[in-house]
Amino acid sequence: MKYGAHIFLWISRWGDEHLPLLDHARELGLSWLEIAVGDEVVFSPRGVRARAIAAGIEIVMSPGGVWPAAYDLSSPEPGERRAALAWHQQQIARAGDAGAVAYTGAIYGHPGTVARRVPTRDEYGYIADGLHALAAAAATAGMRLVVEPMSHFRTNIVTTPRQALELITLADHDNLGVLIDTYHMVTELRDFAAAITTIGARLWGIHACESDRGVPGGGLIPWPAIGTALHAGHFAGYIGLESYHSGADNLAVARGLFNDPCPDGDRFVRQGVQFLRGMLEGA
Repeated sequence: MKYGAHIFLWISRWGDEHLPLLDHARELGLSWLEIAVGDEVVFSPRGVRARAIAAGIEIVMSPGGVWPAAYDLSSPEPGERRAALAWHQQQIARAGDAGAVAYTGAIYGHPGTVARRVPTRDEYGYIADGLHALAAAAATAGMRLVVEPMSHFRTNIVTTPRQALELITLADHDNLGVLIDTYHMVTELRDFAAAITTIGARLWGIHACESDRGVPGGGLIPWPAIGTALHAGHFAGYIGLESYHSGADNLAVARGLFNDPCPDGDRFVRQGVQFLRGMLEGA
């Protein structure tokens, strides 16, 4: 298994001044770092690529910055779907220039847009068309396209791993995978092991998050069951720590978390990886 972390454990926005974080992540024993991109995120992709290669660390990118709400592959408006496709293609191109191994997130819709209804088959059809095109673009750029189910507080399009698998099956592209975020899934699943088994070989990775976004362990997430399922499926993919730093400029509060989940990113990583190695690899 490859252990990594999101930049939000330490900083609120990526920029070239944060390139040393790549070296620091490697010093902490991590294999990859997830960088959030968006309209406000300005950086040199080739600078990231060069520094990551030198540090011996992989890059994952996700649309965690400013992402216009109208750029939504699930929109009933064809113009908005076209805008979403173009916007994600732009982010994928930047990720490719940075040497990223994956572009991942709730790419099928827009986080925070929640219609109070079940998505229709027609909606899944045109979302799948968009995902197919993006998966092809990602393949050309040398990376995987990975969709992440989110809780019903964030989306109504894909809230379970089963729905994610259904959608990428419709999209019909070998370059598509699934990432499970245990924080989102704790409100959607009763059987984590069954969900992991359902996804099977399409499981690219896991955001290993506790139910309160704090360091993994001691919350509501059924880590032993997750570890057993990963072992049974011979999983050797990406395990990522994700939270929001609650230090200086307190990204956690800005993102709606008021429980001080990550006052120290380094300590979060050390404790989190130690727990996960023991729980997931020792299962």
